[in-house]
Amino acid sequence: YDLERKFMISIIIPVFNNENSLEDLYKTINKDIVAENPDLKGEIIFIDDGSTDNSFNNLLELKKKNAKDNIQITLIKLTRNFGQIFAIQSGYLHSKGECIVNIAADLQDPPSIVNKMLFHHYNDSYDIVIAVRNSRQESLFRRITSRIFYSIINRLIFRNMPPAGFDIVLINNTVKKYVLELDESDPFWQGQILWPGYKPKFIYYERKKRKSGKSKWTMMKKIKYLIDGIMGYSFFPIRMITLIGIFISLSGFIYALYIVVLRLSSQDLVYGWAPLMIVILILGGFQLLMLGIIGEYLWRILSQVRNRPKFIIEKIIE
Repeated sequence: YDLERKFMISIIIPVFNNENSLEDLYKTINKDIVAENPDLKGEIIFIDDGSTDNSFNNLLELKKKNAKDNIQITLIKLTRNFGQIFAIQSGYLHSKGECIVNIAADLQDPPSIVNKMLFHHYNDSYDIVIAVRNSRQESLFRRITSRIFYSIINRLIFRNMPPAGFDIVLINNTVKKYVLELDESDPFWQGQILWPGYKPKFIYYERKKRKSGKSKWTMMKKIKYLIDGIMGYSFFPIRMITLIGIFISLSGFIYALYIVVLRLSSQDLVYGWAPLMIVILILGGFQLLMLGIIGEYLWRILSQVRNRPKFIIEKIIE
């Protein structure tokens, strides 16, 4: 892309208990992004998402030491931990760049990938550029669960969802506007990026092994996020209830007809305890499943109509 062009980029970095990696992260951004683009005008927005360690103090020190650098540092401190997605959205809300890219604070994802994203955005005019992991130096369990998770999303909702999902994306202000206007209480962030329908450009990279700390992305958070994606963008759960209900009803009518025919043809019909218990348990389990799915939809409706703030900002330091 044309380095003579004066453009603005906003780099969004959510921070949650990342005190050990922040200084290295900033140095890497300066070395791999800023130094490679000498005419780059932009900002880095760090969002402290309720860290309980020394992350925010480290960010204050980082900003003070690098006040004269070419790239501006903005700090946003949330009152508590609202989650990575809402931290990213708070960064979107306060970004000034004509393009916005989010990266992680743990240095597992190389910041140098941003250069390729900028190239495709400015040279090839892509509104969305998505960095996809083609390999990841993580445990077998995490790789398998991630594949299963995004395979379900790919089959049920977004056919262009990469098999391993994505965490790093560059968007322009038009896409940012649509993402913020969705204003969902239980957002599926990758879905919000893909839903507007702009054709994304996919580029690939290798995710590195975590240098310090451990992932906050627990199995329960993964399951909750999967449910958010399915409930938010698919009618599959409701249709599944309908289809299973039809199947059980037909099975019940057939079984009832069988009992009637057997009763008419024989006077020695013996009703067994086991078949009755099986039918009761199957029906009871299905009814509980139906109530759970309906409850999930009702909870999301209630959460949305309450219209509570998605995050609360304690302070902004520009």
